[in-house]
Amino acid sequence: VQLAESGGGSVQAGGSLRLSCAASGLMYGSYRMGWFSQAPGKEREGIAAIDSDGASTYADSVKGRFTISRDTTKNTIYLQMNSLKPEDTAMYYCAATWPKPQYGVGIYGLSVHQYKSWGQGTQVTVSS
Repeated sequence: VQLAESGGGSVQAGGSLRLSCAASGLMYGSYRMGWFSQAPGKEREGIAAIDSDGASTYADSVKGRFTISRDTTKNTIYLQMNSLKPEDTAMYYCAATWPKPQYGVGIYGLSVHQYKSWGQGTQVTVSS
């Protein structure tokens, strides 16, 4: 499985961006995909995750501002990022694991350790 992120960029606080992650060979089975962020000098952390059955989860820091979605016809997941804050500045990575773990996405869906494949990342910079 190969993942390719796009859509990053520079925006002012309060602005919006939509990240995309194109996945090859994955979207027609059981899977879990997620978005992670990593700021300089910090650990990679989970932002949002979605299962092949549509269940999703979010980090508390982005609830109400970010939305994860998927389009199986395009083999792509998205992260709509609204009301961006300077603290959202980071490299954003897409990740995937298959088949979908038995435990719900809300339990360990944001853990980096369960994912098998990672994209190269896309930079998001939010200025104040």
